[in-house]
Amino acid sequence: MLNGISSLLAHLKNLLVQEEGQDLVEYALIVALIALAAVGAMQTLAGDIGTAFTTIGGMISGDV
Repeated sequence: MLNGISSLLAHLKNLLVQEEGQDLVEYALIVALIALAAVGAMQTLAGDIGTAFTTIGGMISGDV
C-alpha cells in the first residue's frame, strides 16, 4: 500500500514538473475564450436580426 502511494506521489510530482503539455493547455484556454466571445456576439447579433425582421414584417403587413 505504501509503495502504491509513493508511486502515485512520484507520478504526480513528475506531472507537475513536465512542461510539454503547457502549450496545449494555453492554446485550449485561448480557444475556449474566443468561443465564449463568439457565442456572446452571435446571441447579440441574433437579437438584432430578429428585431430587424420584426420591424420589416410590421412595415410590410401595414402596407398590405
